Amino acid sequence: MTEVSSQLSPGAAKLPRHLAVIMDGNGRWAQARGQMRIKGHQAGANAVRTIIKAARTRGIPILTLYAFSSENWKRPATEVSALMQLLGMALAEHVDELHSYDIKIRIVGDVSALSPTLQRTIAQVEAKTCHNRSMTLNIAINYGARLELTQALKQVAAQVVAGRLKLEDLDATTISQALYVPQDVDLLIRTGGEFRLSNFLLWQCAYAEIYVSEVLWPDFDEAELTRALEFYAGRERRFGMTSAQLAK
Repeated sequence: MTEVSSQLSPGAAKLPRHLAVIMDGNGRWAQARGQMRIKGHQAGANAVRTIIKAARTRGIPILTLYAFSSENWKRPATEVSALMQLLGMALAEHVDELHSYDIKIRIVGDVSALSPTLQRTIAQVEAKTCHNRSMTLNIAINYGARLELTQALKQVAAQVVAGRLKLEDLDATTISQALYVPQDVDLLIRTGGEFRLSNFLLWQCAYAEIYVSEVLWPDFDEAELTRALEFYAGRERRFGMTSAQLAK
């Protein structure tokens, strides 16, 4: 693999406002080394810290990480339990560090299904960092885009029924504001070589540039992040227009 600078090249100065990452490959990384899958998740936690700090240093305003999907409950109970413990420990152990970087932490997803202990940790972390402004870090736990959209539509429908919103005023902005994550994604990275959205930010990724990395998540580092950002900087984002229109 060729060397890549940790900084973007002069011709790649354009950064995504909202970067989202499907962190895939922890289990395969561990199995390739003859280890239990949880060892891959532990190694993946180190990659999380690296990428958060790198995104913050580069000035990316919003980072959303897919940590645990609403479908991941189907995995073996021992793996799910260990992963939940790891998530809680990581949040508790690193909140002070992230707070010192002025990072606002939000947990997005249906947290009501999580253990009371993890829910308390989440509440403490969010409260501690709620006024930070340098970057917003969304961590998706028990998240599914279809569930998110269903709940958003129920919320909007309730406003219509209550007379607080006129049906004719309902638009895409109204729906976006009712989502866990209201901001559109500019760049979506998926590691591990898979070409699936996996029920992640379906609404928000309507016009996202998609970068698929063959690198398994525990090995995803600043160099690979830089490759993804350079890919993004080289894209022409037309949003339905032509290149000629953008040039005007």
